[in-house]
Amino acid sequence: MTPAAKSLSLTALRWLILGEWRSQPVRVVTAALAIAVGVALGFAVHLINASALTEFSKAISTVNGDADLQVQSVSPAGFDEGLYPRLARAPGVALASPVIQLTGVVPGEDQRLTLIGLDIFRAAAVTPNLLGRPAGAGEGGFGGAGAVFDENAAFVSPALMAGRKPGDVITIAAGGRTVPLTIAGPLPAVAEGRRIVVMDIAAAQWRFGQLGKLQRVDVKLAADADPAATRAGLTRLLPPEAEVVTQESQERRSDSLSRAYRVNLNMLALMALLTGAFLVFSAQSLSVARRRAQFALLRVLGVNRRALLVQVLAEGGIVGAVGSALGIGLGLGLASVALRLLGGDLGSGFFEGARPTLIFAPIAAGVFFVLGLACALVGSLIPAREAARAQPAVALKNVGDAIDPSARPRIRLALILLGLGAACAFAPAVYGLPLLGYVSMALLLAGGVAAMPWVARLLLSPLEARALKSPVAELAVRRLWGAPSQAAVALCGIVASTSLMIAMAVMVSSFRGSVDDWLGQVLPDDLYIRFAGPSEVGGLDPAGQARIAAVPGVAAVHFTRQTPLRLSTDAPPVALVAQPITRDNPGARVPLIGRSRPAPAGLTPIWVSEPAAWLNDLKVGQTLELPLKGRPRVYVAGLWRDYARQNGAIVLTSEDYSRLTGDGLRGEASIDLEPGARPETVGAAVRAVLPPDVAARTEMLRPGEIRAIALGLFDRSFAITYVLELVAILVGLAGVAATVSAQTLARTKEFGMLRHLGVRKRQITAMLAIEGGLLGSVGVAAGLTLGLIMSQVLIHVVNPQSFHWTMQTRLPWGLFAVVTVTLIAASAGAALLAGRRALSMDAVRAVREDW
Repeated sequence: MTPAAKSLSLTALRWLILGEWRSQPVRVVTAALAIAVGVALGFAVHLINASALTEFSKAISTVNGDADLQVQSVSPAGFDEGLYPRLARAPGVALASPVIQLTGVVPGEDQRLTLIGLDIFRAAAVTPNLLGRPAGAGEGGFGGAGAVFDENAAFVSPALMAGRKPGDVITIAAGGRTVPLTIAGPLPAVAEGRRIVVMDIAAAQWRFGQLGKLQRVDVKLAADADPAATRAGLTRLLPPEAEVVTQESQERRSDSLSRAYRVNLNMLALMALLTGAFLVFSAQSLSVARRRAQFALLRVLGVNRRALLVQVLAEGGIVGAVGSALGIGLGLGLASVALRLLGGDLGSGFFEGARPTLIFAPIAAGVFFVLGLACALVGSLIPAREAARAQPAVALKNVGDAIDPSARPRIRLALILLGLGAACAFAPAVYGLPLLGYVSMALLLAGGVAAMPWVARLLLSPLEARALKSPVAELAVRRLWGAPSQAAVALCGIVASTSLMIAMAVMVSSFRGSVDDWLGQVLPDDLYIRFAGPSEVGGLDPAGQARIAAVPGVAAVHFTRQTPLRLSTDAPPVALVAQPITRDNPGARVPLIGRSRPAPAGLTPIWVSEPAAWLNDLKVGQTLELPLKGRPRVYVAGLWRDYARQNGAIVLTSEDYSRLTGDGLRGEASIDLEPGARPETVGAAVRAVLPPDVAARTEMLRPGEIRAIALGLFDRSFAITYVLELVAILVGLAGVAATVSAQTLARTKEFGMLRHLGVRKRQITAMLAIEGGLLGSVGVAAGLTLGLIMSQVLIHVVNPQSFHWTMQTRLPWGLFAVVTVTLIAASAGAALLAGRRALSMDAVRAVREDW
């Protein structure tokens, strides 16, 4: 081919593509937007979580400093400080720095903080980032450099310094005590958003009741030390309540906290992108069907099959490229807005309080761009092959679908895809993630779309078999029944978007309903009390508990306590919970799954939540050692349902908890009121018997208030899922309108012939409205059915493998009704409006042949 011919070929290709887009702009824009939405959601979720994990890694680096290893306690109770000199003298250890580390709060503020006590001389060589800068006298300081050893001095991070200055008093509640401290200066090296208070280690031990205890020892290795051998040697020195960790293991632990959440959001975004691919397929198929005669003419004029294939693929590729580029920009903006409004956890609570800086990831942008482009090309491949394979002699006189209405639509491919999807649904998790669950959903979606010609004919067969009184209705039914593949092209976008929306809606409705029912089970009492912030931060001693039990109007009071406990280095900590239950009847206050087994003699019974069982591979009847002092052996007596603690929980009786941990404090209480007693009166009386500092920070809530707060947190956690549902609805409506409109406009000759046969315009308009309504009805029926099937994969496969919770299916009938009416009305309305445009052409010109 000569250079001039090449140039002409490119010019012709550009002219043909632009001409098609000018005639059908809505369909092209809808397909590009569908791709853009999928790319934007996936890219935004990736950016948000990558930024949050980077921020979390920086925070770990700040706290760890130059430490090569850390010896950490597996619970806030800490370990004996006598371990510190043994670690410092261990082979391979160059420096060791003892640390007190407690979780605390500032009374009146919701967010938690980390209280750290340091040996300043040791910390200067190991964790210099945690050293404060003493304020001078002119800055409100009280003692200059010597303030670092003052028992009342505290250095605070920028997040806590906001609104405060050196010399101000800051009150810290931690370790069951409330202590006023004086700000001696800032912590300039601590990152923004981290809430950290640092003080002298001796003062921290004394003021916060940690005498003889440590929570951490930071270790710097000798230059010639073998890290693996040193770590193994340190591990041999440790008691059960301590473990050796590295920064890498801490990052793996933090990554595992949110990994399933991140993967699920990305997978849902990719499902939205797959929906975009089906909309591209629908748009391209309609475009090819409408231009079949044009392609045939090009073939007659000498254009080969490959050129037609390239043209249709180029159209889809450009749509995909534009949509992907738009999606990258939208994703960047969405990530920026989400970080400001929801923080780095997207409402999930995994990175509570973090406000990370958005970090653009060019490689990820390229990956999502290629994904969007690939989806558009895949969606264009079948229409492109159809355009290339068409026989010119037949196609010149055939505008529309097919060929033989008596031919039965094929179902074999659809059955194969559906069968593979069902098989994948029974597969186990891969690396702890429900990857095959999402493969199952993709295969089910593809199989459902592939089955649409057969489904359309099946659902329309009862109407086709009857002699309808209205000729208009008869024409509409015969047309859809006789051209099932063309109906399927219009239906695939409707079915894809509707099924995805229904699947997510049913999953969220089921999850929310299960949480609501569970709250009714775990909130049986009349008044709930939390002393001094989070349960592991504060607590009430036995004397205080007795005073509350004696308050008039209190029929019974039940005290609880929970503290984090790490069962392994890489796994997130579980909650060790003290519950006022008996070994014989744990189901009285714990929502058991199945029956509880009696523990063998000499073993302490525990009841583990579903997430704890999944994450730590625990089974009923199993015996294990808890990493507490003395390595107590316990027996898994049963499983229970718990939606409050994502990392799992282990319940013991109150007596067993106190015996194993030596902790007699209780952080929460629930009260049964005597008949006629008022919650407000009893609450005021309870507050009156508490120590003043505890009373000021005690929260009291009724069950209804806790339920409202919990469901509000649930809705915040699923905020991004609600966005995906809304987007799916909008994409579905746009796809319906664009697809039906394009299909209607492609039938101009058919309408002209009907008008020559005496059919009036209003009758054709009515026929189109009936067709649109029937098409929408078939699409909704198929979309609802497929969505319900996919929702069962989400509920019984994806959720248990991701978050290790089970739930019961609950159907949102109201949403079903709204979706049904809206989609049918949109389909009929779009056909009606497009029909008026198509009928505006003169009947003679509509049927004129140019060759």
